[in-house]
Amino acid sequence: MRSNRAAAVGAVTLSLALAATACGGGSSTGGGSNDSPKTLTYWASNQGASIEVDKKVLQPELDKFEKQTGIKVKLEVVPWSDLLNRILTATTSGQGPDVLNIGNTWSASLQATGALLPWDAKNFAKIGGRDRFVDSALGSTGAEGKDPSAVPLYSMAYALYYNKKMFADAGIAQPPTTWAELAADGKKLSKDGKWGLGAEGSNPSENIHHAFVFAKQHGADFFTAEGKPDFTSDGVVTAVKQYVDLMAKDKVIAPGNAEYAQNQSVSDFAKGKTAMLLWQSASANLKSQGMSEDDYGIAPVPVQSGTPGTGAQVNSMVAGINLAVFKNTDNLDGATKFVKFMTSDAEQKILNTAYSSIPPVKAAQADSAFNTPANAVLKDTLAKSAAALPQVADESQFETAVGTAIKGLFADAAAGRAVTTDSVKAALEKAQQQMPAA
Repeated sequence: MRSNRAAAVGAVTLSLALAATACGGGSSTGGGSNDSPKTLTYWASNQGASIEVDKKVLQPELDKFEKQTGIKVKLEVVPWSDLLNRILTATTSGQGPDVLNIGNTWSASLQATGALLPWDAKNFAKIGGRDRFVDSALGSTGAEGKDPSAVPLYSMAYALYYNKKMFADAGIAQPPTTWAELAADGKKLSKDGKWGLGAEGSNPSENIHHAFVFAKQHGADFFTAEGKPDFTSDGVVTAVKQYVDLMAKDKVIAPGNAEYAQNQSVSDFAKGKTAMLLWQSASANLKSQGMSEDDYGIAPVPVQSGTPGTGAQVNSMVAGINLAVFKNTDNLDGATKFVKFMTSDAEQKILNTAYSSIPPVKAAQADSAFNTPANAVLKDTLAKSAAALPQVADESQFETAVGTAIKGLFADAAAGRAVTTDSVKAALEKAQQQMPAA
């Protein structure tokens, strides 16, 4: 999912949502109807550089849908810092949209509330079939063995963005391929008020995305095969420490990044304040901030050694946005038509071009428009070396608990307090105690 959804995810607890009767949209019956066939309410996530940018991207497409179907779509672009809480409130109050964007890492958690329309074979047939979508995107649509709770809309992956001039000035010929190389390069680049790497240390979700990848690279997972939290294994502790040590030990991340949570690291990179950035599909964001594509290169995220791949060579989570329908919408037919429209080949090309993301629809992804060097890295990562975050009901709480623990460790590093194996393990133990299954 887009990584600027920030720390407010815990204000409404998922346990409350799990206990609630599934509800949403406009109906109070717990099941969908077509009582309001001429209107839809759509909550879109903030994908662009601002909410206004998103409105400019989306409104012409919604107008096109209305012209084709006669259905008017009321659009609200919801900031990531508010989106999960708004969704959870809707599942308990019954007052929500008909159609909504969700971060793909939330799919299993929101599926467990029972509020979302299951995408079984019959519903998939209404939008052209399940086989239109790439497998990696479908892997982040809900718990294994259950019908998906949402349909893929935008696919993204992490990449390493690097400033070509800053690299050349430092005598660095190639982007780093291992974390040891990144730390060494970062030290050369961290001088004269500029830093080697940017980070969003106060964004729990961003922290989770990187910690998940580091854990994979150390042969560890945050959950057992049975879905139980396992935050304190040696591999997880080592992984989290290595990530935080980029600031605490290697000192290639500015201490001030411990307070970043709203894409400030992207702005720093665009302004030449940092030489490297780990981000999801950043090209459109960087362009909107005045950075030319000629000024930076894009490379795969580093691994411990060797080359990206599966298992311990994973170098990205499967990032992306899914499109969901509240199952008690009062315009079920219209909502299904809207999902079909938004995932059509034509709209997938338009929307994913606007957001520099990758279409999860096979035919659109194969279009020549997505054969740029930047997209080549992202598509290759999604196909070969990205893994889905745990598709478990407690995933949302996991992001909040562990992501906030890492936020605290970054705060320690910024303040000059020691970040040790023991302090990392203690922070993760505390996070595990906050989980329902702990």
